[in-house]
Amino acid sequence: MSYRVIALDLDGTLLDHQKKILPESLEALNEARRQGVKVIIVTGRHHVAIHPFYQTLDLDTPAICCNGTYLYDYLGKKVLESNPMTVDSAALLIEKLRGSDIQHLMYVDNAMLYHTKTEGVTRTLNWAQSLPQHQRPNFEFIEDFAHALNQYEYIWKFAVTSPDHQRLHDVVREIESELDLDCEWSWEDQVDVGRKGNSKGQRLKEWVESQGMSMNDVVAFGDNFNDLSMLTTAGLGVAMGNAVDEIKQQAKLVTRVNTEPGIAEVIRKYVL
Repeated sequence: MSYRVIALDLDGTLLDHQKKILPESLEALNEARRQGVKVIIVTGRHHVAIHPFYQTLDLDTPAICCNGTYLYDYLGKKVLESNPMTVDSAALLIEKLRGSDIQHLMYVDNAMLYHTKTEGVTRTLNWAQSLPQHQRPNFEFIEDFAHALNQYEYIWKFAVTSPDHQRLHDVVREIESELDLDCEWSWEDQVDVGRKGNSKGQRLKEWVESQGMSMNDVVAFGDNFNDLSMLTTAGLGVAMGNAVDEIKQQAKLVTRVNTEPGIAEVIRKYVL
């Protein structure tokens, strides 16, 4: 079958451990685009944290951000479609996490907000400083998340994290049962909390159909639970070799780890 769309998760998938795109991947993706294949980023990241990768790929498609919460047009610098959290839901979540040992970030309009300078926050700040000024994400300290709720138009999601994995699992179960929000694991120690019903797969399906195609036309690459909705609905869902076992079991194909040219190999075999 001739696939017409390549959908790419970023962290753990298109990006290696140094947050770089392998030259083999870039070459194969460029060749696919020259043949008319659409390439789209589908990520848990905020759009402000995608700039270097979007520009390296030189894309003209919108980006699906925060696990399908919104579709962002980089060329027009605007949100095309979205389903953000309500202020009430965000307030309940903030209160739930207040005083706990669970750290969290809040993703809003054009910024990511943090309160505690954790190891992960420090890594992100260092990464941001390594980028040219025009590519640096807006990563801002805030004294109190609750006081910021009415200062922004959109609340995209919360990224909740803890080194205590059991405690994190317990909190996730409480959030899902008590607050009616969706929780998706994006890393072994991080859970993305957002409005119920949002997913990478659903937002990707909507965009693909808006282009006159179907999910059968899509090759999707991912590595974690927040990728599962697109891997199981794409014509060809590809799990990375470094993906968690449950994802590998449900994908149609497993390729090499993200530090090796597995994405390029799949594109050359199944797309080009």
